[in-house]
Amino acid sequence: MSRPACREPRRLIRWWRRRSLRARLTVIAATAIAVSVFVAFQVASELLAWQLRDTVEDQLRADSRVLATNAERAGLAQVELPPYPGSGRLVRVILPDGSIRTPAGQPALPPVSEDAGRVARGASADLLESNGSDEEGYALYTLRAGDGAVQVARVVDDGPINQFGFGMLVIGLLCVAGGALVGRTVARTGLAPIDRLTAAAERVAHTRELDADIPDEGGGEIRRLIRSINDMLAALRDSRQAQRLLAEDAAHELKTPLTSLRLNVELLIRLDRRGTLDSALPAESRTRLLNDVGAQVAELSTLVAELTDLARGDVSDESAEVLDLADVVVAAVARGRSRVPDIEIALDVTSVWVNGRPAALERAVLNLIDNAGKWSPADQPVQVRLRAEGESVVLEVDDAGPGIDAADMPRVFDRFYRADSARGLPGSGLGLSIVQRVVDAHAGRATVGRSARGGALLRVGLPAAAPPAPIARPTTGEDTAAS
Repeated sequence: MSRPACREPRRLIRWWRRRSLRARLTVIAATAIAVSVFVAFQVASELLAWQLRDTVEDQLRADSRVLATNAERAGLAQVELPPYPGSGRLVRVILPDGSIRTPAGQPALPPVSEDAGRVARGASADLLESNGSDEEGYALYTLRAGDGAVQVARVVDDGPINQFGFGMLVIGLLCVAGGALVGRTVARTGLAPIDRLTAAAERVAHTRELDADIPDEGGGEIRRLIRSINDMLAALRDSRQAQRLLAEDAAHELKTPLTSLRLNVELLIRLDRRGTLDSALPAESRTRLLNDVGAQVAELSTLVAELTDLARGDVSDESAEVLDLADVVVAAVARGRSRVPDIEIALDVTSVWVNGRPAALERAVLNLIDNAGKWSPADQPVQVRLRAEGESVVLEVDDAGPGIDAADMPRVFDRFYRADSARGLPGSGLGLSIVQRVVDAHAGRATVGRSARGGALLRVGLPAAAPPAPIARPTTGEDTAAS
C-alpha cells in the first residue's frame, strides 16, 4: 500500500477526533439509524419479493390446472382460447407435433425452451421457469396435458417492490434526520453537566480560586466525576493552605535568629572598619560574641534543614525494606551521644523487625533523643527502650526533666509549636513534627505522656514485620567429609 493511501485513514481519524463529543454523538446516532433502516429495507424487500413470487407461482399453477383440464376434455387442438383481453395472464398450448396455439391479440411469448419441450413430450410433469428481456420478464409455468402441454405466463411486475423501496427511502431519510435531531438533543442534555463542569473548571483555572465547590448534580459517572474533582480541589486547598502556613511559620522562625545574627555581624564589621575592634571588644567579649554568631548560624542551619524535610512531599526517596529497628536505634543513639555529650543515654533494646526506611527512622529517633536531651538533668540519663508488644514494635524515650504540661500535650507534634517553658531553649519546634510525619508514613502512631520519673515519655508504635528467612550456607565437600 502506498503512503498516500495509508495517510487517508489517518487523516480521517484525526479529523474525527477533532470533532466535538456532541457532534460525534449526533453522527453516530444518525449513522446507526441509517444502517438500521437499510438493513430493515433489505430484509423487507426480500420478504416482499419472496411473497410476490410465491403468490404468482400459486396463481400460475392454478390457472395451468384449469387450462389443462379443459384441454384434456376438448383436445389440445380444439380447446377454446378466448381473445387476449389486453392484460393479465398469457396462455399457450403446445401440440404433440411441437406447434403452438395462442389466443388472438396476445403478445408473443418467448420461444418454447428445450425443458418445456421435454414436458410436452412427457419427460417430466411440469416446469416453472423465468424468462425475460431488458424490457419485461415472464414467470412461465408448463404443465403436461394430453399428448402435449399447456403454458401459463405472467409478466413479472417489480412495481410494488419499487414503490415499497421508494417509501422506505423516504421513511429512512426522515428517520435519519429525526435520529440526528434526537441524538443532538440527547447529547446536549446528557453533556449539560459536563459543560457546566468544564465551565467551573475553566473558572477555577482562570481565577485561581479553589474555595467554590462544583455543584453535585447528575448521576452515575457524572456524579463520581464531580465528586472526584471536588475532592481534588479540596486537596489543592489543603496543599495551598499548608504551603502558606509553612511560609508564614518559616518567616516567623527565621526572623529572630537572622536579626540577632545580622546585628552581631554588623557590630563586628563597624568596629573593624573603625579599627577599634581590639579596644572596644576585649578578648573575652569577642569570644562570647563569636560563639553567639556560631550558635546562631548552627541554629539557622538546623532550621533550614528541618524546613527542607517538611517541604518535601515524601519522607525520603529511599525505598522501604525489612530491617532490624534495633540497629537503627543504636546508630541514632551513637549520634545523639556525640550531639549531647553531657547527657548519659541508657539503651535497652531487643531485636525487632519492621518494614521501613532506615534513614528516615534514624532521623526520627535522633529527634526524640535531642528533644529529651534538652530537658534531662545532667545527673539523670535519658532512657531509650525498644521492645516487641503484640503485633507492634514500641520505642520509648524517657527523660527526667520537668515534663510536658497537660495543656501542651495535644500540640507537641505540631510544626513550630513550642511550649512557653521552651522559648528560651535552642530549637525550631520542628523536630517532633518530623517525628510525627515519619511515623505516619510508616503506618505507626506517636504519643506523649509522663514518665515514672516525672519527665516526658515519648512513645512510638510501628507495625511489626516478619524477620527475613536465614540464608542457608552451602555445604562444601570438606565439611561433608569431616562430619
